[in-house]
Amino acid sequence: MKKNGGKNGKSMWRGVYPAVTTQFKKDFSVDFDATERGIQALIDAGVDGLIMCGTVGENGSLEPQEKRAVLKAAKEVASGKVPVVTGVAELSTEAACRYARDAEKIGVDGLMVIPPVGYSAKPRETIEHFRRVGAASGLPIMLYNNPPVYKIDVTPDMIAELASVKTIQAVKESSGDTKRLVDIQNLTGDRFILFCGLDDVLLESMLLGCVGWVSGMSNVFPEESAELFRLAAAGRWEEAMAIYRWFMPVLHLDARSDLVQCIKLCEQIAGHGHERTRPPRLPMQGAERAEIEKIMATALKNRPKLRKLKRAA
Repeated sequence: MKKNGGKNGKSMWRGVYPAVTTQFKKDFSVDFDATERGIQALIDAGVDGLIMCGTVGENGSLEPQEKRAVLKAAKEVASGKVPVVTGVAELSTEAACRYARDAEKIGVDGLMVIPPVGYSAKPRETIEHFRRVGAASGLPIMLYNNPPVYKIDVTPDMIAELASVKTIQAVKESSGDTKRLVDIQNLTGDRFILFCGLDDVLLESMLLGCVGWVSGMSNVFPEESAELFRLAAAGRWEEAMAIYRWFMPVLHLDARSDLVQCIKLCEQIAGHGHERTRPPRLPMQGAERAEIEKIMATALKNRPKLRKLKRAA
């Protein structure tokens, strides 16, 4: 499914894109059946796209052949209904370029590229990394800035330097500093499509120009996530705020360093998947686990009634 036509060739970059979890069996091998069921459930719930093998998909814990197998499975389940985007998080620029080329052969619709992994790259090195990955395939790219997790800050000035790379079309901002969105627009105009990448600043980010949301907790409450986004996109802020207030204690969990364990535990509580993660990530325990269970119990008890607004054509 190539939905990157339309104005400026960027029409696929819209809406709610869950950062899909990768499910594992007891022996920590990839549970493809469970992962595929999760993907189908998200599509049925009305999400607009899928991010596979991102941070929440435990990219760094997957072997190269497993990543490619997950992409093939996602494409088969999606069957052209929604775009499938893959995270690109490799130890070297050449490995990232190779993965981009393989993803294109598999048929994914786009790439979400993070800075170099495992090395505190200087700004010029980070820019060169993005340039080379951008030239490695014809796939449209979303740059992913998440300095709290990846320890490299892709600043608005750096993003502006990448405006000449035609395949780079969107920016996922996960710094938590919503002023960045205005800075990017002031420097680059409408050159880049803006995505919110941190769940608990969604409405603020949409007010400042974001037209997409890469979300962790949409794995847990996909219908509510889709409704929240569509209400805000339609300017129905009062209705959106009612859902946002209900959702916020859950959304805060996406902003933690252990967000993967939090999201998977919440998925399990909601009946959507299993909390199992690959080490070094370990299951939540003790007071932390009890607090998350309490948050989820409250959210499930007070779940809002939805109009179930439809996905845009």
